[in-house]
Amino acid sequence: MKVTTVGVDLAKAVFAVHGVDGRGKVVFRKALKRTQVLTFFANLEPCLIGMEACGSAHHWARQLTALGHTVKLMAPQFVKPYVRTNKNDAADAEAICEAVSRPSMRFVPIKATESQAVLALHRARQGFVKARTAQGNQIRGLLAEFGLVIPQGLSHITKYIPRILEDAENDLPDTLRALIARLTAHLGELDRQVHELEAQIQAWHRQNADSQRLAAIPGIGPITATALVASIGDAKTFANGRQLAAWLGLVPRQHSSGGKPTLLGISKRGDVYLRTLLIHGARAVTRVPAGKARTDAWLKRLLDRRHKNVAAVALANKNARTAWALLVHGRDYRPDYTSSSTPVAA
Repeated sequence: MKVTTVGVDLAKAVFAVHGVDGRGKVVFRKALKRTQVLTFFANLEPCLIGMEACGSAHHWARQLTALGHTVKLMAPQFVKPYVRTNKNDAADAEAICEAVSRPSMRFVPIKATESQAVLALHRARQGFVKARTAQGNQIRGLLAEFGLVIPQGLSHITKYIPRILEDAENDLPDTLRALIARLTAHLGELDRQVHELEAQIQAWHRQNADSQRLAAIPGIGPITATALVASIGDAKTFANGRQLAAWLGLVPRQHSSGGKPTLLGISKRGDVYLRTLLIHGARAVTRVPAGKARTDAWLKRLLDRRHKNVAAVALANKNARTAWALLVHGRDYRPDYTSSSTPVAA
């Protein structure tokens, strides 16, 4: 019997695989060690392979695609309803095999190694940013216990700490002075790491035409542009801009029944990091005074009738759709662009 569909439950050491033929009849159920996976699929005729989009999924998708197979990744929450019994590796592999064959299933684009490397820079930078913020808060908290209050913000820490350490009249114990000096040096090292990673991201941005194209959109800078390009990959996998916005969790949740539509807040699905970058960038645009750089009439009308946070999310949604259009059509950003600007074919 010819195997047409295989479900693979990824793991660190032992992979569960479940294969069926064209009629859905089970052909094999196996547990493969990590070193056996490529050999097993190399000896298998090209077929459809389904996997959950989890750790190492993109790596294995690239490896199996190179062997001639068609690999599709799915979000784990879309696979879970197909688990018909107790959860175990074999049941998960069977559920994946069933889910990947559904015509209405939504799939995750397979990322290239370069895109994953850029996203790794973003994740590392974000980790250093969080650690830097935590370190700054720890310094402020420790000094507050001795009656020394430093305003919020890293710039205030670098400004006030030298004065505090040099002040002999603040009655700080020598032990605490040495500790604060150590923590401040660590804070400086974290800040240096953040700036070095940002420089690497900027260098990749200057070499990527799509990233430069997106950075021209108000509210999207090099950091957001590089993260979007690396995460989206081929924008044509999304049918329209709204699908991309929904993938980022920037569209309303719906709870409708009886023919009565009910829209709630944004769904907050998808990548939290990308959504945060887009919303923070949009919030920066909404803070610009109307007489300076904010010339978008749509945004001005929105700010006149809705809260600034609502307007920021709406602008982030709009920017996501604009980014999709620029990537799909290969156009440069034009502030005055309208649909009537597109030439109509005779």
